[in-house]
Amino acid sequence: MGGKPPEKGRTGCEEGSTEVSVLRLGHRPQRDKRVTTHVMLAARALGASSVYYTGERDVNIEEKVRDVTERWGGPFEVQYVESWRRALEEWKAKGGEVIHLTMYGLPIQDVIEEIRRSPKSKLVVVGGAKVPKEVFLAADWNVSVTSQPHSEVSALAIFLHELFEGKELSKTFKGAKMRVVPQARGKKVLHLA
Repeated sequence: MGGKPPEKGRTGCEEGSTEVSVLRLGHRPQRDKRVTTHVMLAARALGASSVYYTGERDVNIEEKVRDVTERWGGPFEVQYVESWRRALEEWKAKGGEVIHLTMYGLPIQDVIEEIRRSPKSKLVVVGGAKVPKEVFLAADWNVSVTSQPHSEVSALAIFLHELFEGKELSKTFKGAKMRVVPQARGKKVLHLA
């Protein structure tokens, strides 16, 4: 994971904001291609500065997300990591905290204020296949977005929206070559470069 959490203030949701990255566990290319891609794109669009993933390496997904970032702006990084254990250990060793999104955790509405107040860099963990017990134990926070089964994409989106208090919806993406012009009807895209 590059040995340290990325520098603070790179999310663009607000000046000096806490660094937020996402770790997607257990990617399986044949089974999880769309979900993993959507986790990464949601992370980028909703204010995270980077995403890491474990499981099987999938260069196609990495290239797809980098292409989106190049066209629609950033900054945003995607990186494969071999060991989720090492990723969590390194993150925490550098002073960051780990937030695991799980239906079995504490309700988001009960803990989001405390999480938001923490100045520590945040690594938001979303599962794939069965999440190892050690992830629950290593996390500083096990957080549920409802205690019902649903998608890791929806859980991540709601968590980031609550964490950033909606500021991510107005984020400006640096270096964008394309930008949507909001329309009541129809589609309009500006090509900036």
